[in-house]
Amino acid sequence: MSTLQELDDATSLSVSTGGHAIENLLTKEWLLTNGRGSYSSSTIAGCNTRAYHGLLIGSLRPPANRIMALANCLEMVISDGQISNLSTFEFADKFAPAGYSYLKRFRLDIGVHFDYELAKVNLTKSVYLRRDTDAVAIVYDFTKVREPVDFVSRPFVGLRDFHSRQKSYARLGSNWIGPQTGGLLVRHNTPSSCELLLSCPAATFEKDRQWWLNFVYRSDKARGQDFAEDLWTPGFFKCRIDSPAKIVLWAELADSKQRIADKLSTQQYAPDSIDAVRQDLCRHQENLKCKAKKVKHDFRFPIANCQSKSSNLEIANPKFFETLCLAAEAFVTERQTSHGHRTTILAGYHWFADWGRDAFIALPGLLLSTGRFDEAKSVLTTFAAAADNGMIPNRFDDNSETAHFNSVDASLWFIDAAFQYLQAGGDSETFAKELLPAIRWIVDSYHKGTRFGICADADGLITAGNDQTQLTWMDAKHDGVAFTPRCGKAVEINALWYNCLMQMKNSGFGTENTEFYESMADKVKAGFCDLFWNQDKGYLNDCILPDGSVDDSLRPNQIFAVSLEFSPLSARQQKSVVDAVQNQLLTPYGLRTLDPLAENYKGQYTGPVRQRDEAYHQGTVWPYLMGPFVEAYLKVNEFSRKSKRQAAKFILPLLRQLTEDGCLGSIPEIFDGDAPHEPRGCIAQAWSVAELIRAYQLVSS
Repeated sequence: MSTLQELDDATSLSVSTGGHAIENLLTKEWLLTNGRGSYSSSTIAGCNTRAYHGLLIGSLRPPANRIMALANCLEMVISDGQISNLSTFEFADKFAPAGYSYLKRFRLDIGVHFDYELAKVNLTKSVYLRRDTDAVAIVYDFTKVREPVDFVSRPFVGLRDFHSRQKSYARLGSNWIGPQTGGLLVRHNTPSSCELLLSCPAATFEKDRQWWLNFVYRSDKARGQDFAEDLWTPGFFKCRIDSPAKIVLWAELADSKQRIADKLSTQQYAPDSIDAVRQDLCRHQENLKCKAKKVKHDFRFPIANCQSKSSNLEIANPKFFETLCLAAEAFVTERQTSHGHRTTILAGYHWFADWGRDAFIALPGLLLSTGRFDEAKSVLTTFAAAADNGMIPNRFDDNSETAHFNSVDASLWFIDAAFQYLQAGGDSETFAKELLPAIRWIVDSYHKGTRFGICADADGLITAGNDQTQLTWMDAKHDGVAFTPRCGKAVEINALWYNCLMQMKNSGFGTENTEFYESMADKVKAGFCDLFWNQDKGYLNDCILPDGSVDDSLRPNQIFAVSLEFSPLSARQQKSVVDAVQNQLLTPYGLRTLDPLAENYKGQYTGPVRQRDEAYHQGTVWPYLMGPFVEAYLKVNEFSRKSKRQAAKFILPLLRQLTEDGCLGSIPEIFDGDAPHEPRGCIAQAWSVAELIRAYQLVSS
């Protein structure tokens, strides 16, 4: 078994690719983000396997309304009439071209880098995503030139909503603007269309408009989705390389021709401007590392392989925590509102925007654990300002500021995150003036009643929804079928409810209602233990349905009744819950969502939409649940040295995942319930990364 020191040595995120089969290269992906909801992403082979992949996916209304602008480039090195293709595309029956054979190494830092070795030249292709605008720079750095060659880069354009697929009937066109060293403006020939600027000052552009048909996206095919796309190319950029040189191809999603013309006139896309972009990205990363270093955190971590008595039980490992902090950065973005730009948290890449539930589960790990208190305050106040009817939004519309309130737990997670912000040293004045009023409103509304039938029952417990609603995080529904019907009284909702009542009681901010919060908390505690504790099975029932029937499925939701700051359970009950979850639900990558011995357990998350939705919360492993499990495990074992050593073993596979598989530098949304637990769903998920950060800190403190 690898030690964490060996993992630390691997945090450069460098992958040797030479000699690997293409199938192995296509399972490893990369992601760059720019803090606006925009991103660049593909596989380490440079072959897109998803319609969500592309060199530039820009956000017209941060962080939403995303456009797949530049899909890929066909890159060729030509010498004596011989063509060497660097690119790799997949079609129905073949890879053509298959440039991965020249690829020797892939690296990820402030950008991504592909190292190629050819007979006549060696070059590195780098991709950098600018932070201040929706622009990407593709840099071709010819480091060794043994003989003169011609280099060609042919861009493939999408200019479509990133959820859709482009077809050859799309009305795309282009025209040259600016001087000969200016840029090519590509657009849809429809009113109010966005535009894409392409500029390569060191090369000449040759017009050669073509449609390339039926690119295949294998990951979409495996998910039962439309997996074929047509892409348009306006021509190609060409230049002669006779000595070491650096060629930069710029692409920017444009909002007006005048703005683009201004940029061309100021030489913003001159060859040496890439240095400024690199410097800005380096400064930003260093700033994130500095904030993380200021967090009071002991970077001594118990190693997981302690078989020999002479083994060193602790190792210094600050660099790995920095890697986790950089992973967190991908999800911290801005939201464009009528009140200006505010910070928010994207739930996951590629397809999720900002969701309230995900944001507040993720906020402590992403922002508080990494020293980013100003951003945490902005996220909390942004959602608090959008509260309505005593509820925090569960999500915002993709194309507007419209808030949606379709969850029972987002508001309760908001309260927990707000108190964690305060306890971690957040601005108490902001808490008192902007967050506390929203918290009181939520508690009052949940007690008296609000939308979706959310209210406190006679026993003080929160009941919510009906058979037509899916209000908890286990919300998969297809063609009117709810696969995890949890209306009524759900265990984690009432654990959160008890926790927030106790937080208000002990906060010092609710002194005029202290007796109310205390009496309510006592009532909820009694009702919780009476209704949810299953004496025969030694764990908590998952849900009490509106008709009074009990769903005693063994699910991970009960772990929150132990992991949250205040638990309604006795110490014996807490230990019993942790044991049951550990014995039946724990995997190397998180907790299964259902006991594998259950009749309706689904061990693989594969196939078309209905089949995947059915498995989503019926056995699928969620890595974010490793955070509360580790916290609960340590809690019932009094945070002993021995328990921390064991908890280090629990999270080691996820730490390996961060640097070795899937989306390099991040943690996916889910894994299969059955071994070997293949990663599935979103390639990078906010709460997966956030809870790994928290678990890491809990074990290393």
